[in-house]
Amino acid sequence: MTFKKPEEIVGNHIAKFQAMKLAKMLMAYDFDRQMNPFVELGGFLFTFIGDGLPGTGKTILIQMLAGLVNDYCQVAGYAFHYENLGVDQISSYQGKSGQNAKAFVDNVVNPRVIGFGTIDDVDQVTAKRSDDRASAGQHEVTAVLMEAFAGASTVVRGNCTFGMFSNYPENVDDALRQRAGARWLVDGPQTREDYIDIFALLIGKNHAIPLGEHQLYANQEIKRAVSTSYEKHSRPEEDGLVAVWERFEKERGRIETLADIGAYLHAIKLSEPRFTGRAIKNITDAVKMRVMDVELPDDWFATPEAFMHKGYDEKKAMIAELRGPISMEMILQEINRYADSEFRYADKSDEAAVTEIIRRERQRERAIGEIEAMKREGRWSA
Repeated sequence: MTFKKPEEIVGNHIAKFQAMKLAKMLMAYDFDRQMNPFVELGGFLFTFIGDGLPGTGKTILIQMLAGLVNDYCQVAGYAFHYENLGVDQISSYQGKSGQNAKAFVDNVVNPRVIGFGTIDDVDQVTAKRSDDRASAGQHEVTAVLMEAFAGASTVVRGNCTFGMFSNYPENVDDALRQRAGARWLVDGPQTREDYIDIFALLIGKNHAIPLGEHQLYANQEIKRAVSTSYEKHSRPEEDGLVAVWERFEKERGRIETLADIGAYLHAIKLSEPRFTGRAIKNITDAVKMRVMDVELPDDWFATPEAFMHKGYDEKKAMIAELRGPISMEMILQEINRYADSEFRYADKSDEAAVTEIIRRERQRERAIGEIEAMKREGRWSA
């Protein structure tokens, strides 16, 4: 794999920020206890899903996260295992695809390594359980991943993380998608400044063309960019969720208490049936991760002795000192961020279904026309 540096990514601020945090979280794993303080304190990200249009930067995010973990592991002297489960693991032999998926999971969760597993184009590797056109191998992989990510035998130690990536997350089985503890919207460069930055980065320095009136990469300064990205989720963005939010505010006023939060979550549930108890768990985990969005100092990872080789209890105490409080603003941002993604997936799924119905109806009308012509010409025999 070709590793990428964070400064080589333009846009995708929240995804980039959380990937950088996740890399450091993984390095808090204690090999003696086989446990990570972030699992005990809250906020560890065991599974996540990244979705966005083709070309927005999903692959480069994988390369960045893998590169960061690899660099930290080299400093600490830890074994690092990266593996991708791709369409090449789908077999025509019954049971083989499931075996491949199980081997993939076992390799990544191995408690003697720091692991990072990816399922790129997860919509092609797995299948919706209701899709009878999908192969038996895809259904096998879906069953294995569902059990591995949140099954009765799942043990989260904090030594590994799994990332699912897709251009079409609405085609992923609902139950598997909801096993992703975090949603990373990988939408690539968005602003005028982003496009100037990405072009200047990719064109290189073998030219004498002036930059013009622009402060290069100022828009990518991570703390400011992430703060702006989180703030935009203080209100919903998807039309379906906006309608729920506005109706709730009109009927009950501002959200100020835990009872208000519960009532808002219930209102979302009434509008989107897939917003289940698992969604609430994922939201509360995301809030805990925000609380643990502490800036672990870079010098903790410069030498093994500074942090990575310390005992479990000492690591836990060092991390706990940096933890902040939960705020209402944080809770609402995470509710809206997660619920927006569910409404976005539902809208895309509905659009795809409508398009398929229109296509079939056009085919039916064309077939009727051709049958009538054949009848007139005496070529039709039923």
